[in-house]
Amino acid sequence: MIKTAKLVLENGTIFTGASFGASGETIGEVCFNTGMTGYQEILTDPSYCGQLVTMTYPHIGNYGVNLEDVESNKIQAAGFIVREESVVPSNFRSTQSLGEYLQNQKIVGIQEIDTRMLTRILRDEGAMNGIISTMDLDDDSLLKKVKAAPSMDGLDLAKVVTCDKSYEWSKGTHKIAAIDFGIKHNILRLLESHGCEVTVFPVTTTAREILEFNPDGVFLSNGPGDPAAVTYAINMVKELLGKKPIFGICLGHQILALALDAKTYKLKFGHRGCNHPVKNLETGIVEITSQNHGFAVDENSLPKNIEVTHLSLNDQTVEGLKCIDVPAFSVQYHPESSPGPHDSRYLFEQFINMITEKDYA
Repeated sequence: MIKTAKLVLENGTIFTGASFGASGETIGEVCFNTGMTGYQEILTDPSYCGQLVTMTYPHIGNYGVNLEDVESNKIQAAGFIVREESVVPSNFRSTQSLGEYLQNQKIVGIQEIDTRMLTRILRDEGAMNGIISTMDLDDDSLLKKVKAAPSMDGLDLAKVVTCDKSYEWSKGTHKIAAIDFGIKHNILRLLESHGCEVTVFPVTTTAREILEFNPDGVFLSNGPGDPAAVTYAINMVKELLGKKPIFGICLGHQILALALDAKTYKLKFGHRGCNHPVKNLETGIVEITSQNHGFAVDENSLPKNIEVTHLSLNDQTVEGLKCIDVPAFSVQYHPESSPGPHDSRYLFEQFINMITEKDYA
């Protein structure tokens, strides 16, 4: 028996569809991802904490889910929105269907709605909060609930997804302190593959604790929420500048920029997908990148000691930067390529080269 579900946006738009995954009710910022595949990596990416993810590709779930393709220990997205679930997965690695996966992890979703219309609304009006419900189907009641929900602006979600205490991920030659703003497993796997001995630290770790650990380099991870709200981490990075080589991605990129006295702002509808073109201004090469972010660094706010290294070819926003007087650089996109292309993995080698040069004493 098909169970009715509703999605109500804060602008009053109402979508009526079918329940997908668990029954219940969930509120979050509605966003869209243009990837055709990679839904399991997307769902388990901590950067999607607090968001209702819409997939623009119509059929989702074709290859099921498995135990290996996760980016964290659970589904992190607040809810899932698709045009149509593929109920019979076809892949030798599959252990269950996507719908079963959502149900087992108590994640509420909705299907059989016009995701093209939803995406157009988000592109025209910008990202906004929404509510998915299979229980309360009263339009006025749902709209009242979603209007009472907090905006993503000013929201510190890094504390929600970070680890409870530090832990060692791998052994290796280069001692790395990875700050967990919502770190993905594939980032850790790639650091490991480059010979790194990685220890992951909670987002509330102080600069003093990092310096006492005495790493060869510091990695600032991806994560959710408003970077300007993570003031304690910004101050921590400020204290580390010039003392240790720093490499940041996604939220870590924004935190580094804020620590260098630049500013960030909220994008209208964000960049989410695995086919975003980015130009490397140092080489002239265009990389096809995997992205997931709703905030960006304001190029006009960059101080003179920061050089822009990468630009988005879609909207010319800052996609990479480096500091010219201390060993620190970052990119906005996801060079660990999960899901997505492998064009940007050279950045991990760049980090290792920065560490081995040891020109930062």
